[in-house]
Amino acid sequence: MRKKIQLSFTTKLFLSLLFFSLIVLALLQSYIWNTIETNLYRSLGEKAQIQAKELSVLPSLIQYVKDKDTSKIADLIIDIFEQSDASYIVIGDAKANRLFHTANSPLHSPMIGGDNKEVLSGNSSITISEGSLGLALRGKAPIVDNGKIIGIVSVGYMIDDINALHIQQVIPFIICCSLLFLALFIFSYFFSKAIKKQMFNLEPKAIALLVKSQKSIMESIFEGVIAIDLSYNIININQSARTMLDIKISDDELHKHNLSEFIQSTDFIFRNESQTEDIHDHICYFNNIIVIANKVRVVIDDKIQGWVITFRNFDDINILSMQLTQVKQYVDNLRALRHEHLNWLATLSGLIYMKRYEEAQSFIALHSADNQSNLDFITEHFKVPAVCGLLIGKYSKAHELGLNLIFDPACQLSELPLLMAETEFMSILGNLLDNAFNASLKNDPGDKTIYLYLSDATDEIVLEVTDQGCGVDKSIRNSIFEPGVTSQEGKEHGIGLHLVSTYIKKANGYITFEDNIPYGTIFSVFIPK
Repeated sequence: MRKKIQLSFTTKLFLSLLFFSLIVLALLQSYIWNTIETNLYRSLGEKAQIQAKELSVLPSLIQYVKDKDTSKIADLIIDIFEQSDASYIVIGDAKANRLFHTANSPLHSPMIGGDNKEVLSGNSSITISEGSLGLALRGKAPIVDNGKIIGIVSVGYMIDDINALHIQQVIPFIICCSLLFLALFIFSYFFSKAIKKQMFNLEPKAIALLVKSQKSIMESIFEGVIAIDLSYNIININQSARTMLDIKISDDELHKHNLSEFIQSTDFIFRNESQTEDIHDHICYFNNIIVIANKVRVVIDDKIQGWVITFRNFDDINILSMQLTQVKQYVDNLRALRHEHLNWLATLSGLIYMKRYEEAQSFIALHSADNQSNLDFITEHFKVPAVCGLLIGKYSKAHELGLNLIFDPACQLSELPLLMAETEFMSILGNLLDNAFNASLKNDPGDKTIYLYLSDATDEIVLEVTDQGCGVDKSIRNSIFEPGVTSQEGKEHGIGLHLVSTYIKKANGYITFEDNIPYGTIFSVFIPK
């Protein structure tokens, strides 16, 4: 069985354009052919009729026909015929018998064609009839003398001559149509090639499958995805983005809408600087939802055509992050406690081994009292269990690192602010303490003491962390709360203070920092209750 030849889309397009052009040119040529032919017959018929009328009123011809003087008629008409483009001229008498014929046909014989009755009745005519010379277009007029019809004038154009003239007039148009067809052939070829290039050499079925696959992939992405053009008009959007932004407009209507209609003005999307740079892992608000968003340029042929914005509800990531953070904190706390207890047990074991029982007893009492004192202070002044657990862990960690975490005697916390989740407040407190620990370890001249003040005694919660560490580098003082800005090494750093700032702004609070004397930094946080 012979395999059926499958033509590509561009080949079909080329052949279709070529075939369509051929049909259009054929119809146009047929119309022009018929129009020229009709106009030619009409103009030559009218010309023949006018010539016949002009001859019929010549006084000399009227007299010669009246006298039936064939020789004088011949002399008169031959001179006129030589100046005319007519195929022949015939003069007849009142009985339609020839008195003269330019083709030297027999005289006094009947005029052939059967179209003389109307003329003999006094009317001029235009007819196509078969004469002695063949088929011809004839214009006829009566010769009248004192109201009496005494003869006929017939001026004829042979049909063969008319056809030759017709072809002669149409040839330039045929040449023009041929050149036009050649131009259309070349245009169709290059147009098909251009379409093929625009389609990346793919067939329509492959493109349709690609579009369907792309849509399926878009819908399967858990993150919200929005593609926009340079004017911020929506090009594409997936269901996750629709759900998070509460967009219920159909896809057909959505293309007519601007992104600003669904997302309130935000610097992340609409600021001018973001048009020339990609933005990754930016925490911002989309309406009332806090999200982690990315904005990536769509660059085609070295020109920005638009952007793709992906975002995910920060709460989803935050929950996972907090779970991991809490596990890490538990591990760190347990490790710190284990390390401390090993040191205590080693010391205690040594004292017992040396039988210095009184010193061992004093050592146990001293450390038990110290731990119990700190434990009692934390549980008495802080009524939020999660905060108590965090501070106990941080105290143990500070002790393990060789640092001294001191709580201000005026500390107190009965409840967290209404606009802030517990995990968010824990993140603020934990990040500030960790930064203070790291800064203190980097500065040898400092006394390794970190002071913590946390109070809700007024109409706002005040948190202050003071260290004698290395301080904030001058190069990052103005951008310390932006994502990725850090004085530490490693890609995992540079997000803590940004999170702290974001959570505080969400709760309508603010954060400041200033230099501590002689070393270190004081971070102050104010959050309305």
